[in-house]
Amino acid sequence: MTSHRPRHTWVTALALLPALGLAACASESGSAADSGEEVEHGASQEEYAEAFADVEPIVLNTQTPAPKGSVTGSYMELYLDAVEEWSGGKITFDTAYSNAIAPPEEIDDALRDGRLDLGLVLPIYEPSEYPVNAALMEVSVLSDHAPVTGTLQQNAWPNQLAFDTPEVLAEFEDHDMKMMLPFYTSGSNALLCSEPRSDLAEIKGAQVSAGGASVGVQASGLGASPVSVQYTELFESLERGVIDCSMTSMNVAALAGIIDAAPHVTLDPEVGLALSPGAMAMSRSTWDELPLVARQLLWDRLDVFVKGNVADKIWESTALASDTVAKAGGTFSPLSDDARAALEETNEKLLAELAGAGKVSDGEGFVVDARAAADTWRDLVADLGYTDEVDYNEFGSWYSADKVDAEKYAAAFFEEILLPHRPS
Repeated sequence: MTSHRPRHTWVTALALLPALGLAACASESGSAADSGEEVEHGASQEEYAEAFADVEPIVLNTQTPAPKGSVTGSYMELYLDAVEEWSGGKITFDTAYSNAIAPPEEIDDALRDGRLDLGLVLPIYEPSEYPVNAALMEVSVLSDHAPVTGTLQQNAWPNQLAFDTPEVLAEFEDHDMKMMLPFYTSGSNALLCSEPRSDLAEIKGAQVSAGGASVGVQASGLGASPVSVQYTELFESLERGVIDCSMTSMNVAALAGIIDAAPHVTLDPEVGLALSPGAMAMSRSTWDELPLVARQLLWDRLDVFVKGNVADKIWESTALASDTVAKAGGTFSPLSDDARAALEETNEKLLAELAGAGKVSDGEGFVVDARAAADTWRDLVADLGYTDEVDYNEFGSWYSADKVDAEKYAAAFFEEILLPHRPS
């Protein structure tokens, strides 16, 4: 069997293989780490620590998208902390912050060339290299956008669709990555404007910054003129009237500080803009060299990532945005009837074009499956007991960490989507 150097820093890394009694030959993936001690799903922290007792220390290189302790990177930090704790300290992370190792558009390259072992990749930056993942973003127009139920539904169903679409997984494999979680969002995208714009007459002709082809098409469908503006120039462009609105999430808006310049937010809970997702992936060679117990722990604690993304990132930043909008004299408004109808028509055109675009081998089936997955998770979120007690205007004063328990959602997410793909 050909050996190769791990991309991460292991202390006497190869010594862990005999320590676990791993076979010299690999199973179907070709890795010597495919056999060895196995931990059942649902194992306690103590049982995991016992399984790691003879494993040599493993250090993995990673980064988060934000400064340490920031809401923007909280979900990733929670995940890393959980893995370290549940491994009994046998897995640790050498973590850089604010994308210090690789900028967003290069994270996939960093996973290939050894700079990173684990990263939050953004296929939307390279739609020509990841056409099926781009299609996944396009069908996200089927998502709901209410503050609680919408956040949960939109972060679940695209993952179900992705795992059920072999071509999504293949794109990660073709780029030497092991897909961990194919889709997570920063929340619903909204139209943030310097003055109220919720009907077609008000939106017509507005200069709107839009990141991504689908969102640009949606802006045009509403009668606006989509333009490209660098993230760092958004506030100044809004303040000076160079642009009238920005299409972005509450997370980005709050942290970029653009709400004071654009406090009038149009966000419809039923019909919305395409989402701007990211994904979590590992270096394929790193993954292949990990012992089975490490793979299983990294997979099992994705429940912490899922919960942290909706509760510690999206809901916290949405509450902050809600408070900031109110203080700036703005409001959250749904689309008027005519604008809602126009956006619905545009979304259906996007889906029809996608069905025949060839990005996915069976485009029509992909769209049908997307509708079914969206409906399934809309119902499942309701069955779990989640409701929307307030709208976005009241969310800031209403929300606190004890108001909504995302634990049962994360458990259902893992059971329905991740468990069938758990390493074994």
